[in-house]
Amino acid sequence: MFTDYSLRVLLVLATRTESLVTIADLSKAFDISHAHLMKVTHMLGKSGWVDTVRGRNGGMRLSIHPSKLKIGTVVRHLESDFAVVECFAEDNRCVLAGGCELAAVLARATQAFLDELDRYSLADLANASPALMVLPLWQQVTWQQRVSHPSIEVVPGVADALLSEPAMERAAKSRAN
Repeated sequence: MFTDYSLRVLLVLATRTESLVTIADLSKAFDISHAHLMKVTHMLGKSGWVDTVRGRNGGMRLSIHPSKLKIGTVVRHLESDFAVVECFAEDNRCVLAGGCELAAVLARATQAFLDELDRYSLADLANASPALMVLPLWQQVTWQQRVSHPSIEVVPGVADALLSEPAMERAAKSRAN
C-alpha cells in the first residue's frame, strides 16, 4: 500500500500546485491513517519530488513539474524489490534455479510492467483522472491541462476480471492473430 498511497499523494500535489497540502487533509480525503501518510510524506520528501514545510502553516508541494516525473521511476524507487519468486532473491535456494523457465518469464513480465509505467508521467495520470478534481480538499485545483477519461474504469473486481482465465485466453488468442 505504500506505493499506492505515495502515488495518490503525488497525484493530488500535481493538481494543487499553488498551495500547501497537509497530511491531515489527505488523511481525511483518502481515509488513510495519518501515521502512515507521515511515513509516505517523509519518503517523498527524501526522494526530492516533494518539498515539505514544517510548522503551523506547513504542508507539502510537488518540487518537480508533473510532466518530468515518470510513474515507472516512482515505482522503482518505492518498491524494495520485485522478487515475486525465490529465484529472484539474493539468497535463492530454489532447487529449480538454472533449469526453470519461470524466472525468465517473470523477469520479462516485470520489465514489461515497468516499461508500461515508464510511458506515463505524473501529468499524464493527473490529466486522465477527473476524480482528483472533486476530492474534498480545500486547496484549489490549480494545475490542470486537458482532462481525458481514464483508459479503463477501475472498480472492485476489475483487476480480477482482467486476470481471469477467459480474459487471459482471449488476450493470448488476439496476440496469436
